[in-house]
Amino acid sequence: MATLFIADLHLQTEEPAITAGFLRFLAGTAREADALYILGDLFEAWIGDDDPNPLHQQIAHALKAVVDSGVPCYFIHGNRDFLLGQRFAQASGMQLLPQEQVLNLYGRNVLIMHGDTLCTDDAGYQAFRAKVHQPWLQKLFLALPLFFRRRIAVKMRASSKAANSSKSLSIMDVNQHAVVEAMEKHQVQWLIHGHTHRPAVHELTANNAPAFRAVLGAWHSEGSMVRISDSDVELIYFPF
Repeated sequence: MATLFIADLHLQTEEPAITAGFLRFLAGTAREADALYILGDLFEAWIGDDDPNPLHQQIAHALKAVVDSGVPCYFIHGNRDFLLGQRFAQASGMQLLPQEQVLNLYGRNVLIMHGDTLCTDDAGYQAFRAKVHQPWLQKLFLALPLFFRRRIAVKMRASSKAANSSKSLSIMDVNQHAVVEAMEKHQVQWLIHGHTHRPAVHELTANNAPAFRAVLGAWHSEGSMVRISDSDVELIYFPF
């Protein structure tokens, strides 16, 4: 048996192939796992649990079926779906985790997170993140009518794309000092995250010992997961 990690599916009605691939994953591979962890950006955007989007209901039902089959599912918020709340969590059977979580898996201590907090060189994004994570602002946004929230979300997404187009790739990647700092804070030799869409397993030094950072890939044209078993840690790609 093994524990599976995925991130950055960016599910949306405009990408039915990704949704179909994820549903097949949930009906097959996920059912064979000890647990499934989704490390953020499951959805392209999230404007509130009260959004009646049929896609959200479809995904909640599929995740609940995995949980009912005996495989627990856990979720860490991403930068696109940080407003996903308890209502959807209950409907899907997922357990919401804090932005940083340490797991003990088959004798390994593993730190998991979405990964955007590691991109400290992108000062503009970090300032924006700090702003939108203020509880009072989130409460105010969620109190707005749905149509207004949709309009704001579209405008913010367009602004984000425009801002990112002028940034260098290095600025939008993780800061190595931030990576080591996080691993040493939690006293771990393994870190798994998503967000950057740059799948790889990197070797580094943390806590004065060899350490490893596994980066999950985005689900653009194929699936990506990290599979941890008692004998190995693997970054795996698979067709939808």
